Amino acid sequence: MYSTDTSTNGEASLHHECLSTHRPAPSVVINSPCKTPMSHLLIRSRWILSVIWLFVSAVARAADSDVNLPNIVVYLSDDHSYFDTSMYGASDVQTPNMAQLAADGMLFTHAFVASPACAPSRAAMLTGLMPARNGAEANHTYPKLGTHFLISDFKNAGYEVVAFGKVAHGKGKNVERVGFDRMNPASAVDALKANVAKYLQQRQSTKPLCLFVGTSNPHVPWSETSRFDPASLQLPPHHLDTPATREHRAAYYEEIAQLDELLGDLRSMALKHLGENVLFVHSSDHGAQWPFAKWNLYDYGIRVPLIVSWPGKVHAGKTTDAIVSWVDLLPTLLDLVGGSIPDSIDGRSFAPLLLGKTLEHRDRVFVTHSGDGDKNIYPMRCIRKDGWKLIHNLHPEFAHTNHSDVDRKPMAGEYWTQWAELAERDARAQAIIDRYYARPEFELYHVAVDPWELSNLVDEPSNQQKLAKMKAELAQWMKSQGDRESVFNTPRPLANPQRWHPRYFGTD
Repeated sequence: MYSTDTSTNGEASLHHECLSTHRPAPSVVINSPCKTPMSHLLIRSRWILSVIWLFVSAVARAADSDVNLPNIVVYLSDDHSYFDTSMYGASDVQTPNMAQLAADGMLFTHAFVASPACAPSRAAMLTGLMPARNGAEANHTYPKLGTHFLISDFKNAGYEVVAFGKVAHGKGKNVERVGFDRMNPASAVDALKANVAKYLQQRQSTKPLCLFVGTSNPHVPWSETSRFDPASLQLPPHHLDTPATREHRAAYYEEIAQLDELLGDLRSMALKHLGENVLFVHSSDHGAQWPFAKWNLYDYGIRVPLIVSWPGKVHAGKTTDAIVSWVDLLPTLLDLVGGSIPDSIDGRSFAPLLLGKTLEHRDRVFVTHSGDGDKNIYPMRCIRKDGWKLIHNLHPEFAHTNHSDVDRKPMAGEYWTQWAELAERDARAQAIIDRYYARPEFELYHVAVDPWELSNLVDEPSNQQKLAKMKAELAQWMKSQGDRESVFNTPRPLANPQRWHPRYFGTD
């Protein structure tokens, strides 16, 4: 069993054999060939200690990683424009909880959705894919079967992923296949507050939590009572000043105030039940149901609030003009927590921006809209870059309509009756309504100086080179997306005013 070779190599061999034997080595060895010089004992001891240290460190790092993974809260409002938030200049409606979140985190001034309608916007967020690629193009449509939802990537990163309220669009299997561990669809402010509080109080999971909360505020119908005085409100420059407009505006602001209060409640609950290590996000799926907003590619429809807070990680009180898209949101959160991001998606992480490693993200953003049932049949596409926007109305021969002017429901679009009456006697009102219904194929706006997009510069000779370049970029992007420019319902031709003109309301 033992070698008698006493050479240096032999000693090394005997050393190995003594360690390998199944017999216990004698406690005292004199003149044994297995006797090891002190230097070798020191080397062996250091090696063993190094292995132990590496093992313990790995375990500690793994445990520390689990402990330090932040809980995530993503709070989404429904139909809330960037323009109607106090941090972005709104003076009539104050949003103090959003302002506090911005003071504690990073405020984005150029966040854009993928589409200005609920279903395609939320589908793009949840898949990281633009509408033509995930299949949810028109409103109330859903990603095609087999589409990968990023919720599973949060699960793979170790998270429990829960949704309360309106997060994914729709009901039943269309929402179930998104992959949340738990869902509760109630989206009214009071119900959300109660349900989230109860869940956090009773939660047993030891996994880090990724909590999505989606309120239905300020989606129509708006509150019939409001804390706001209609007479004192300022109106957007392309809205008509009528009593009904002001009443609806006050109701809309009431719902914004309520969703802001819920944001404060959610932050308090998160601090109480999840601690300080919370990555908190607030945004909206698109602009509100006002003319030239929802179902439109003007900034009033596609530019949304976005605030991200993470104590000790995201620089507090920072405002950024970097351009980001809603398809970037979940890839960014995955990146921040070390999750895996699919290579084939359209979304790109802006984590380096949040962590102060860069000041920019995208140099342009694309947005699409494809229609909403039989009320809005007006497909359009746009590119926004360098403070300019090009809108391509794919079918300018169609009349632009939507639920507001067609349905005219109380606390939703009832003001349209007064708009139509005013246009009969007021030239400015008639011009605004004409612009709403009939649009040229291309619209070009210098949004950096014309934020409400009132002056279409498409025919200006000095802009023709810029126009041609933006047209080419938009067309190339549409091609790369596999955009079929589909029309999803029976259009309302401009040539047939009985199908759309306000004076024929009620005969459709």
